[in-house]
Amino acid sequence: MFGNQTLNYRLFYDGKHFVGEKRFESIHDLVTDGLITLYIETKASEYISKMTTNPIYEHIGYATLLREKVSRRLSRSKNEPRKTNVTNEEHATVDKISSLVRRAALTHNDNHFNYEKTHNFKVHTFRGPHWCEYCANFMWGLIAQGVRCSDCGLNVHKQCSKHVPNDCQPDLKRIKKVYCCDLTTLVKAHNTQRPMVVDICIREIEARGLKSEGLYRVSGFTEHIEDVKMAFDRDGEKADISASTYPDINIITGALKLYFRDLPIPIITYDTYSKFIDAAKISSADERLEAVHEVLMLLPPAHYETLRYLMIHLKKVTQNEKDNFMNAENLGIVFGPTLMRPPEDSMLTTLHDMRYQKLIVQILIENEDVLF
Repeated sequence: MFGNQTLNYRLFYDGKHFVGEKRFESIHDLVTDGLITLYIETKASEYISKMTTNPIYEHIGYATLLREKVSRRLSRSKNEPRKTNVTNEEHATVDKISSLVRRAALTHNDNHFNYEKTHNFKVHTFRGPHWCEYCANFMWGLIAQGVRCSDCGLNVHKQCSKHVPNDCQPDLKRIKKVYCCDLTTLVKAHNTQRPMVVDICIREIEARGLKSEGLYRVSGFTEHIEDVKMAFDRDGEKADISASTYPDINIITGALKLYFRDLPIPIITYDTYSKFIDAAKISSADERLEAVHEVLMLLPPAHYETLRYLMIHLKKVTQNEKDNFMNAENLGIVFGPTLMRPPEDSMLTTLHDMRYQKLIVQILIENEDVLF
């Protein structure tokens, strides 16, 4: 009883601690789920034990067969013109292909950028019978039978999720926006090296804004920057940010800076933040540069590639300093807090680290050709 209301829980106990729970709307659902699990564990305990201790079924017939079907389909799509009429049988075959097998087939696609990405598993209740796409075994229970990756849709047992490799290939249908989306998730969903926002904005800025005074320092109108953000979220790479739509280049630079600020994990990740700050504190310039290079190697590939591309661009900005009055130090002041944020949300830490943030970005710009 909680607050005069009856709540129904099933608790999981490992012999020492409670390690999980399921919540049910009614005692009927709780008992039903318990009876299903009890029956399965009673009748198939030996089989379940094998699944738990060695849940790797990469060569079972169904997965091998479907992988071959996908491979043939991919090779046909490369060599043959696309058919306009597709039979119901072909549709059914495609629908049956699991997301795990689709990912296996992606190794045949030379244009695919193989950035490693962990799955974003969330507990899921499946309506009707469902099978684990990793071990091909039935998911039992009434609710919360397994987990589903919210980025790619892979459905697996909770136990199997611990063994699935970091090979998540996000599905564009599941990625609802561009801003505020994890960087690696976005580039894998669009199959690009870098976020297309970065590519499109930088192309536009370099085409008409490198000589603009105060580039990146001067702010554009906030409502127009929000319009650009909405255009990317709505239209993706088809978003129109041309001079005819947004004549003020500061709107485009503002949209680019906003993209970096909105990232849930900054370009310079929380894991590497303190290492970059420590590197900035080294007094010897040569040793400091070496330390920065070592930490750069710790960045996830998509973050590293995006940072590299941005630094090449900012180097071009400094080469037009006589017109735009923006040198590496000025850009460091602008981009320091934008590209790196402390893991703990502390105003005191942020203020204390600001000079080191500026110095790191300044070093990256000035030594872009050496560091990258």
